[in-house]
Amino acid sequence: MKESERIEKIIEVLKSEYHDAHCSLDFKNPFELLVATVLSAQCTDKRVNEVTPKLFQKFPSPEKMAKASIEELEKLIQSTGFFRNKAKSLLKASQSIVQDFHGKVPNEMNQLLKLGGVGRKTANVIMGNAFGKPDGVVVDTHVTRISRLLGLSKEKSAEKIERDLNRKIPEKFWVQFPHWLIAHGRAICVARRPQCLRCPLLELCPRKGLPKLKIQAPGYRMTPSGELVATSHAIALKKRKKKLRKIK
Repeated sequence: MKESERIEKIIEVLKSEYHDAHCSLDFKNPFELLVATVLSAQCTDKRVNEVTPKLFQKFPSPEKMAKASIEELEKLIQSTGFFRNKAKSLLKASQSIVQDFHGKVPNEMNQLLKLGGVGRKTANVIMGNAFGKPDGVVVDTHVTRISRLLGLSKEKSAEKIERDLNRKIPEKFWVQFPHWLIAHGRAICVARRPQCLRCPLLELCPRKGLPKLKIQAPGYRMTPSGELVATSHAIALKKRKKKLRKIK
């Protein structure tokens, strides 16, 4: 199978399995998404969504947040972890938005990267999910890990992984692809114990960096090299492929 065909099938499976996947951070506008994304570093989206309602009630706009005291911000976001650095980033970003961009979050990548505390990942999240004009694939810990397992990148740094994904994943899927991988990482491809035998991508995944599967599974057999391949009894997989062809 050609690599382009494999990637196309990976996308088909992910789209079918996680068609409802979306940004799990709650936001109503680009500023709220910027703040939530900054807070999400080393913190669960669930926790961020618990913190932001009170934060936005107190500081609903860049103008309001730009005038906040660092102590006020720290207190409101403390439970998200690394709150001192995050508070400084939010304050700097808000002040920059007010001073340099007339109080509106810029919708260009190079301008977003000028905001305090905004790196490429945060900027990509905003560009794709708030403005609908992605500049690249968002790379977080789930995307990093699963992209490497799938053999979509051998790199370790987020920027290099993004470069590989931008080259291999069609641009029309740049926004949704990371949402699919994140959903897959939470449901099946769990970091500590990936459920490979339950994975709809098993036939398409080289499982880079993982030990070879040694357990027999219904519908599969082990080759002499230790590779798990589908047998003629893999009825479920055939039905899945047939369904995907109809969807396409």
